[in-house]
Formats: sequence, C-alpha cells, structure tokens
Amino acid sequence: METTFLNRKEHIRVVAQQLFRRNGYTATSMRNLASEIGIEPASLYSHIKAKEDILQDICFGLADAFFEAVKPVIDDTFIGPEEKLRKAIVAHIEVITNNIDASAVFFHDWRHLSEEALNKFRTLRREYEELFRKIIREGASEKIFRKINEKFMVLTIFSAMNWTYEWYQPGMDMSYESIGNNLADVLIMGLKN
Repeated sequence: METTFLNRKEHIRVVAQQLFRRNGYTATSMRNLASEIGIEPASLYSHIKAKEDILQDICFGLADAFFEAVKPVIDDTFIGPEEKLRKAIVAHIEVITNNIDASAVFFHDWRHLSEEALNKFRTLRREYEELFRKIIREGASEKIFRKINEKFMVLTIFSAMNWTYEWYQPGMDMSYESIGNNLADVLIMGLKN
C-alpha cells in the first residue's frame, strides 16, 4: 500500500525519520536522503535549507504532540492524581506508538540540535517533566502516593515509557491503551502508600 503525503516537505520528513532511526542523524547525509526519496540533492535543497531543519521539525513537532496529549489530563480537575498519572502515561504511550520513527529520533538525536534549538528543547523537556512531577506532588499531598523523591520517580516513569519505541511494532496484539495501563499498574503500585 502506498503512503500518500500532503506535500513534498512531509514526505522528506517521513523518509528522514526512517533514515535517522536506521543510520543515526550524523551518519545520514543530504545525499543519502535525496537518493532515498528519488530526487537530485540540489532538488532537496529547494524544499529544505539544512538537515538540522528536519531534525528540529521532528523534535519540536513530537514535543508539541506530547504536550497536546498530556496537558488536558493535567488540567482535568475532575480526576485525582492516580487517574491523572494513568491517563498521562497512556497518552504519552499513544504519541510514541503513533510516531515510532519520530520517537526514535526524538529520544536519541535531539543532542545534535544547534545550541539555540537545544536550549529551547531542554526547556520544553523540563516543562513536560514538570507536568508529571506535579501529579506526583499532588498525589503525595493527598496521601495517595507515598513521599518519594519526585525527580527520581519521574525519571523512572520516563525510562519505562520511552523505550516503547524499541519493541513496539504497529499491528502487534498490544494497543497503546494496554501498554500504557500495564505500565501504569506497575508504576502506580510503586507509588502507593
């Protein structure tokens, strides 16, 4: 089945994600990308200025997707911290499973962003992690979760979630909900009083 792309730039991004995941960002040249797409390298530059533009598009695009998925859960005043954490984990896993190649690039190649973009990316990452720390603090203050080093717990949660792209295959028997809920069961059990 042939994939239909909205435009050439989207096609370039999708192919770049696959190449970056397979070969690594630094080992993928613009010439490799052009060859994989089936165009001349000079034609590629008419669509993008530099390889890092693609990396920024992938990293910041996926960061936006994570925020869009999790922020409504955090802002929901009708559910408690345990349910918030569960829903946030499931939402995070949904973004990863819907963007396997982009997730691999996001989690590994962000380090290759230029200094200005890297600083912006690190700020976004801290803000996103803070959403999860807020849930942990809320749960501890309501005595639903035990007192725990929230930074350590959030790093543990992200370590568990972020490796999903390594083993998940689209079409496998586990849905993102199943993966997220199984992870949430284990992680929340470790937080309970």
